[in-house]
Order: sequence, then structure tokens, then C-alpha cells
Amino acid sequence: MAHVYFTRHGQTVWNVANKICGATDVALTELGREQARLLGKTILEQGLQIDEILYSPLMRAKDTALEVSRITGIPANEEVRLMEQNFGKYEATARNGAEFQEMKKSFVNHFDGGETMLHLAQRIYNLLDDVKAKSDNRTYMLVAHNGIARVVHSYFNDMTNEEYAAFGIRNCEVREYIF
Repeated sequence: MAHVYFTRHGQTVWNVANKICGATDVALTELGREQARLLGKTILEQGLQIDEILYSPLMRAKDTALEVSRITGIPANEEVRLMEQNFGKYEATARNGAEFQEMKKSFVNHFDGGETMLHLAQRIYNLLDDVKAKSDNRTYMLVAHNGIARVVHSYFNDMTNEEYAAFGIRNCEVREYIF
């Protein structure tokens, strides 16, 4: 059965500060770098058969992916479609802000200068369709962001709007999805 693995980047300085990163390029913390190293070691220990890592161009995902690649020997390549959603005026604001939490339930909202959830879903669904078409003989790991995790999960699972808005994964948590 064809499948894909997904992981979120390691911890960032804005994760610690409870700020929305979005399309802003934010660096990993030392803990985030350690999480990436541990992820690489876990992939080896569990014997996960991954042919290629595709990662977001934002430094937090890129640095995570390249560290995993260094440890595991799995080739890693940038995939621009994995870039996190642009949350417009909400970037650098509190992740748990009431207004932002409500706006995440509106799939056609541009967040005053950002990207709609629908546009994000189109980009990620197209990527997953491409990965599925190529995955007969290959297994991919996608290294990206929490907003991307939400869309990937919705590709494989039915969700209510509330479940979608609330969905998230921990830094360097690995999820396996079967096409």
C-alpha cells in the first residue's frame, strides 16, 4: 500500500513565545535542532523505509529535514508547495488569540494580506495527488508546518470545521498516512 509520512519541524523561537510563525522565516531553537536529530535517529531505529524527504523552503523545516537527511542518508529536496500558510496580519501574534482562532474557521478569509485556507488546501492537495501518483515504488516524508499538517490530515480524514481549526501535531511528531 502506498503511504506518506508527515512531520512538523522542530521547535522554533516563536513556538516558545506562543507566536504564529506562518510564512515568516523563524529559526529553530537548540531544542528544535535536538528534536530533528532525535527524529533522524528514531527513523533509523524504527527502520522506516523512506526514499525521499520533501521539505518546506522555510528555514525551520529545511533545517529539520537536512538534519534528518544527514543522520539517515535519505535524500532531501525542497518542495515550495510545503511552505506554511501566510496568516497575514496575524503573523507574530498570539497563537491562541481569540480573533485568530475564530478566523481559522473561515476558509475563504485572506487574514488581511495572507492566504486563504482554500488556496492552501488546493496547493497541498495537488502536492499529495502528485506524491500519490509517484508513490507506487517510493515512500516520501514531508517536513513542513502545523498548518500544512492540518491540510494533510484533512486529505486523508473527514473533519468538521471545528476539528480542522483545532488540529495540530507536536514538533517532530511523525504521522503515517495511507493512500
